[in-house]
Amino acid sequence: MKEVSELSRDDLLKLLEVNAKNWIAHDGCWFLAVEEKYGLETAMELDTLSWQCFAPIEAERIKNAFGIPDHGGLPALEQVWKLRMYGLANKLQTVWLGGDILELHMIECRVQSARRRKGLPDFPCKRVAAIGFPLFAKSVDPAIHTECLACPPDPVGEGYCRWRYTLKEGD
Repeated sequence: MKEVSELSRDDLLKLLEVNAKNWIAHDGCWFLAVEEKYGLETAMELDTLSWQCFAPIEAERIKNAFGIPDHGGLPALEQVWKLRMYGLANKLQTVWLGGDILELHMIECRVQSARRRKGLPDFPCKRVAAIGFPLFAKSVDPAIHTECLACPPDPVGEGYCRWRYTLKEGD
C-alpha cells in the first residue's frame, strides 16, 4: 500500500475527488441524522450554525495554503472558490460581467442531483447558503457583497443556483 506522498499525480487527483464527494456525503449524513432525531427546523438551524463557523475557516485555510492575499477582491474569491471542497465536489462555473461583477453558477450540485434522481423536490438550501456563501466571500475580502440570484426553494431554471459577487463601494 502506497503512502499519499507516493501517489502519482493522477491518483492524487482521484483521491481529491473521492474525498470531496465523501465530504459532501458526510454533510448529508449528518444533516439527515439531525433531521430524523430533532426535525427539519432544528436540522436547518444547526446546519446554518455549522456553516457560519466553517465557511470562514475554510476560506482562511485555503488562502493561507496557497498564498492568496487578504483583500484580493473578486479574483481572489474566484480562485478560493475553485479550491474549496464544495467547488471540487460540484461542477461550477464562474462568469465575469465586466471587471467588477463575478457570478458563480452551480452547474451540477451533488445534493440536488441525487434528490432529483429520486424524484424528490430540491432541498431548500437557500437559508443555509445565504449565511455560508457570504461569510466565505467576506473571509476572502470583507468588501465583497454577495447576492443570491437563485437558490432552492427559488425556481432555479437551468442548473442549480446562481450567486453574484461585487465589491462594495468605499470599502
